[in-house]
Parts: sequence; C-alpha cells; structure tokens
Amino acid sequence: MKQVIIREGGVVIDEVPAPQAGPKNVLVRVEHSCVSVGTEIAGMRSSGEPLYRRALRNPDKVIKLVQQVREQGIGRTASFVSGKLTAGAPTGYSAAGVVIGLGSEVVGFNIGDRVACAGASAHHAEIIDVPVNLAVAVPNTVRSEVAATVALGAIALQGVRRAAPTLGETVVVVGLGLLGQITAQLLRANGCRVIGVDLVTERIGSGIENGMDYGIDPSVDDYVERVHKLTNGFGADAVLITAASSSDAIISQAMQACRKKGRVVLIGDVGLNLNRADFYRKELDFFISTSYGPGRYDPVYEEQGNDYPLPYVRWTEARNMEEYLRLLGDGRVRLDNLYDRTFAIDEADAAYAALKAGAGAPMLVLLSY
Repeated sequence: MKQVIIREGGVVIDEVPAPQAGPKNVLVRVEHSCVSVGTEIAGMRSSGEPLYRRALRNPDKVIKLVQQVREQGIGRTASFVSGKLTAGAPTGYSAAGVVIGLGSEVVGFNIGDRVACAGASAHHAEIIDVPVNLAVAVPNTVRSEVAATVALGAIALQGVRRAAPTLGETVVVVGLGLLGQITAQLLRANGCRVIGVDLVTERIGSGIENGMDYGIDPSVDDYVERVHKLTNGFGADAVLITAASSSDAIISQAMQACRKKGRVVLIGDVGLNLNRADFYRKELDFFISTSYGPGRYDPVYEEQGNDYPLPYVRWTEARNMEEYLRLLGDGRVRLDNLYDRTFAIDEADAAYAALKAGAGAPMLVLLSY
C-alpha cells in the first residue's frame, strides 16, 4: 500500500506492507486524510536537521541512546540510528474512511461502516489500523473529506471546553489558521461573541464569513486596546490561543486582553515564560488544553480500548470526536470555504509544498485515496 513518509526534510510516497487489525483495533481503508499544518511541517523541518541539533532539542532521547550503547555497543546503536534516519517516519493523525476489518475483541463497529479516526496510527496511508477508542462513526450528512478533520475538530472542541464559555460571553481567538477557524465557530455555536486575531487578512475574512463578530490585525491595531473598547473597557471573558510561535508576548497580551477573573486557554504552542504581573492582579485562570480530550496519552484508554464511564467522564477523546462530526453534519461548523481542492496521495509533495507558501498557504490541506 502507499504511505506518506517524512524523510530528510521532505516527503516521499513509499510502498509498505498493509497492517493487520489488532485485537482491539479497526482496520480502515482511508478515503481522505487531513494534513496538520503546524505539527507535520515542524516534523519535516526536524527530519532535515543535523543529528546534533535534534539531540540538543531532545535530551531524553540522548539518554536512551547512551543506555543503548552501554547495553548493545556503539556499532549496533549506530546502525540502529542510521536505519531509523534512512527509513524516515510515517506522518498524519486525522483520517476518514471505511471499515474493512475488525479485531477479535472489537464491538460497536461493522465491516462497511464509515468512520473518522485520530491518533498516532491514523497515518496518511491507504490502510490504517486504529485503536477502537480513536475511531468514531461518521454521520450520513458528513462528507468523508471534511470528516477527515476530526482530530483537529476534537482539539478545538477540547480547548473550548477548558474555557467553559457561557451564553453571551466575549471570547478572543488568537490565531486563525484551521484550528482557530474551527474554534471560533464552536464558540459562536455556544452563543458567544467572538473576536479573532491574526496577521493574515484573508484568515480574518474567512472567520467573519463563518460567523465571527470582529477581526483584528495586530500589525494594524493594538489588539489588547481594541478588545477593551469592544467590551466597554472590561476586557474579554476568555482568550483562547490557537497560534504557534516561540514568542512569550502572545501569552502576555492574551492576559492583558482579559477582564478581571477572566481565563486564558492555551491550545496551540507558544512561548511560556509567564509574567506574574500579567495575571496576578486580575486573578486570572490559565489552562492548558491537552489535545483531543480525556483519554489522551492514557494507554489504558487509547491502546487497550477501555472507555471511561460517561456519568463520570462526560467528554472523552471519542465523544469529542463524535460531537464535532455532529456539529459538521448540522451545519454549525463549516469548512467548505477554507479549501479549494484535495490532493491525491501521489501529489503529497505538492500538498506539503503548498503549506510552505507563507501568507498564501491554504488553511486546510486534504489528501485523497
């Protein structure tokens, strides 16, 4: 089968053996998958870096390699590292398709079901083997190509849940890429007044078209001052950060834009050198949102397929995925104006090249199979 591999700073299409369904997994023939702009482009850049730079950024892996040298010798360890670098790494974590196989312990799915999948095994590949708790049914009203955004939708939804918005609140979304666009629409569906902040005019326009109330370009206006004017001098009830940047100023400005006792939720990846004065006097709450929701990084949930009881954990990864798909089906979230084409799997290099086009890069890139 065909699979996208990141290798030495680029992407290639490799022919690899098709997986078999694990005992608690579903085997899916992929129809579409969604390329994650931030995560995957960062992975591409990292794969092209010299080994010493990667080592400086990941000291824990260096410690593991030192231990491996002690146990297996430098020759075998060097061969192992060389093999890993040459082979490259699979990529992708959000896809949709049709179930073609079931593990021996799987219940709740049937051959032929349309499903959307998330997680580390939801690669850009023709066939994927996905843990049962990371696959959900796709409503009949949702097309496969938009269902393939399920991981990003669940990430946005979990961020909104962390903010706990209430009807009528004013919420700022900083960063209007795909994750920010979805987040703004989810907040609007929750009855909030939404202010979006981004440096790209086209992204602000897309947000307004999809129901956002105000858009601010921080290179033109002081967005903190503008938010206070739009809220009668009080500040926003909450700020959700979906941007990706190493700058610490993003957190600082988000806190300055909040009212007293407001809250800031970090969904994206930004600098985290916090300034105590920014949130101490206002007694702000600062939350981190972890990916798709409860269950993430828990092997008992993700790998062993054990669900959390709904009365005790209302929203898990899978339940967030299901709710996002329902909102797509109801038209409460729309993506049709965020992309103009899908790329065939054989055009993966062109798809990734499009993402590096700077300000003109598409917000949503989909691969078809």
